[in-house]
Amino acid sequence: MLNTIKILAHQGKQYIPDPTAAQAPGVFRGRPLIAAGADGTAGLEDLCPTGAISLQPLSIDLGKCTFCGECAFAQPSLIQFTKDYKIATNERERLIVQAGGGQPIELNPVLIRKEISEYFSGSLKLRQVSAGGDASCEMELGACSNVNFDMGRYGIEFVASPRHADGIVITGPFSENMARPLQICYDAVPEPKIIILAGTDAISGGIFAGSPALDRRFLEKYKVDLYVPGNPIHPLTFINGVLELVRRRG
Repeated sequence: MLNTIKILAHQGKQYIPDPTAAQAPGVFRGRPLIAAGADGTAGLEDLCPTGAISLQPLSIDLGKCTFCGECAFAQPSLIQFTKDYKIATNERERLIVQAGGGQPIELNPVLIRKEISEYFSGSLKLRQVSAGGDASCEMELGACSNVNFDMGRYGIEFVASPRHADGIVITGPFSENMARPLQICYDAVPEPKIIILAGTDAISGGIFAGSPALDRRFLEKYKVDLYVPGNPIHPLTFINGVLELVRRRG
């Protein structure tokens, strides 16, 4: 008992009482802020390895961003990364942060299918598919269910079989070798079902965008219900995004 008390006094509580109101650590890079009226400078665009930065006006596409922070290091007066981890959305265009746009990134309620909140607000089972991922986002998704973040308290869990799932969470840039297995997994999930893209690679291809080793035609056939940016994603970003997607409205 004394040893347990000593550990608590030294390390504090290991679990997060409320993932919707937790504070991100100091090293975390979340939603960026871009100075109003900023047009960017020559060379800033070239710093980005994935082409996430556009000039005139200056903007950052979080669906392509690796969150390396090089742009903020080069032009700290123009770009700053906040600790705002609530950056998941269901509308791809909302991931593009514009100059002077300090408003939070939210879901578009108009695009949320009615059956999502009707069926999944109290219980959501997900099958995770790594479509050529590097295991970084996969590890963070695993952390969502550990004792710290405890996603299961909200009824959200990963399952081993797509036949037991309500939707799929896709990580990785969609490698050609995973195109067929991904389709098989998706087809095995019963209707209604949701699609979540987790991480920069899944959303845009990331640093692998344009590679002949990719086959992203899956995204041309189906509507994505949630985009979770990050490289890798943070458990708080994923949990809050999913909770906002499935919560009951009106």
